[in-house]
Amino acid sequence: MLLRLLSVFAGLLAFASITHAQSNFETRATYAAILDFETGELLYSKQGDVAMAPSSMSKLMTALMVFEALDRGELTLETTLPVSEDAWRRGGSASGSSTMFLDVNSRASVEDLLRGIIVQSGNDACIVVAEALGGTEDNFAQMMTERARELGLASANFANATGWPHPDHRISALDLARLSRHIIAEHPEYYALYGEEEFTYNGIRQFNRNPLLGLFEGADGLKTGRTSDAGYGLAATAERDGVRRIVVFNGMDSERDRASEAERLMRAALSEFRVERIVESGAVIADAEVYLGRSSTVPLRVTQSLELGGHRRDLSSFTAEVVYQSPIQAPIEAGTEVGELMVSLPDGRTQSVPLVAAETVERQGMFGRAGSALARLIRGG
Repeated sequence: MLLRLLSVFAGLLAFASITHAQSNFETRATYAAILDFETGELLYSKQGDVAMAPSSMSKLMTALMVFEALDRGELTLETTLPVSEDAWRRGGSASGSSTMFLDVNSRASVEDLLRGIIVQSGNDACIVVAEALGGTEDNFAQMMTERARELGLASANFANATGWPHPDHRISALDLARLSRHIIAEHPEYYALYGEEEFTYNGIRQFNRNPLLGLFEGADGLKTGRTSDAGYGLAATAERDGVRRIVVFNGMDSERDRASEAERLMRAALSEFRVERIVESGAVIADAEVYLGRSSTVPLRVTQSLELGGHRRDLSSFTAEVVYQSPIQAPIEAGTEVGELMVSLPDGRTQSVPLVAAETVERQGMFGRAGSALARLIRGG
């Protein structure tokens, strides 16, 4: 049975309206996700859960593997790693790709390699750390995938350490946003590297490609990506007035388009999107019909708070429903889960929390049950 909360809430959600319109916010990007850092709440999604080709944004996972190796003591920032001919040839200037300009058969410190990965997007640096930690890049890519799945990034499947185009190299914008949140929260000692605007190695000065750094107040990361097939993308974050948001998008046509959309999305993420608590844990929100009980109804309460994130206009037009099998048959013990509260936003996202009986309802005696059954039969129930 579905009960609209407009008819059962005593003013708690009186402003809610029933709507099936599309979200009030749009982006030109093919894929996009906006995440609130503090709560992890998804604020906006446009194919955000669809696995896509992430190009160099997948280097977020490569760097995380190094951060965790540092935490385990397997590496230090001063550890030097060998540059193989394969890393030099496939990831270096000889390939014409993004490179740190490492010399073949040289050694580079982990600290420099991290800057090469994060600031310069060096494919050669990625292959060096992949070979050091995984033995081979293929094995390291499998390790990346396994670790991503452990973190709950279900869409992730990595075929290499660099983001080089491969049909099996995929992750969603939403999972990239979650990965970004994990890096910021769990590795603050290394996260500052993402805000560095330039790095010089081997006498060659290169600049961070993140279009927000130095131009958008509060921006301090994370990683760009670009391939001919996937287009131009960005995983970005900024903090203002204690509020941090993470924006991931992909599929722009040019570097200029990426820069303008990055600024527009981040500005909107901080000023037009918000997280609202819809109902508090323990709140009684409805009365459910009871059959064969000493009381004809039982109050239902939520077991946890429910928060919604979205565009400010979308948050004023959500649909809330109490869902339970009606009538609930007595006896009912207080605390028994009997249904759920479901909330839907105009962009199609839904959330739910369990509903439990707030009171115990005992079963009627024999004569009472007989009377209730007769009355229900007369009503056609």
